[in-house]
Amino acid sequence: MVPGLRSTPNRTKTENTTPVVYVIDDDESIRFTLGSLARSVGLRVETFDSPGAFLAFPKHDAPSCLILDVRLRGESGLTFQADAARRGLRMPILFITAYGDIEMTVKAMKAGALDFFEKPFREQDMLDAIAHALKRDARRRASEEALAGVFAAFASLTVREKEVMTHVVAGLLNKQIAYEMNLSEITVKIYRGQVMKKMASRSLPDLVRKAEALGIESPSVAPLKLAPLSRNDADDDAAASPVVLNVMPSSTTRRTN
Repeated sequence: MVPGLRSTPNRTKTENTTPVVYVIDDDESIRFTLGSLARSVGLRVETFDSPGAFLAFPKHDAPSCLILDVRLRGESGLTFQADAARRGLRMPILFITAYGDIEMTVKAMKAGALDFFEKPFREQDMLDAIAHALKRDARRRASEEALAGVFAAFASLTVREKEVMTHVVAGLLNKQIAYEMNLSEITVKIYRGQVMKKMASRSLPDLVRKAEALGIESPSVAPLKLAPLSRNDADDDAAASPVVLNVMPSSTTRRTN
């Protein structure tokens, strides 16, 4: 996470994790001012005089935001905002302009801009907005990384384990799953334990949340097809849960809720 920014401290961060502020403005003096401001709080800065130059530049793998002028030579910043969204650029955008009006501001904000500044702007206001934008992008990146970890973990499951997981998140007990899959309860418990371990889930609710993120739909199981359950069966399943939940999680990234 990126703490609130002030223009006094000097921060030391590694090249890989230092957040990046991108600036697109055809006014060299504005690029210099914004670059100096961001560097004063230890951020990396990349400045460009056109959207084309920005698009051609390899992006850093770090939390980032874009400060974009509304009116550029030969191109509208609002038009580029829409183009960036189509290209899959999801970093937060802070607009700046010397010719702002309410209609323009509303249009930019509705299109996803995080903030809108009229020139000249207060440096601390801009620093606060940059801090907010970088925090938001850091959260987005963490969420995407966690989701990628969930997909990777699910891909590591065997066909049987995936089937067991689908039944488990649907709320079926071990006896019911065994009946549906024509397996012994002991075998189901083994599969279930492997699912919990590979999915790095310490609890059933966590596994359910990950299944939802994966888009796994519960199978349609006709009620009459289920094996009858006694109270002892339910107790057996409940008693077996701690054995599964105490398995140490794998290195797969857990999803942040």
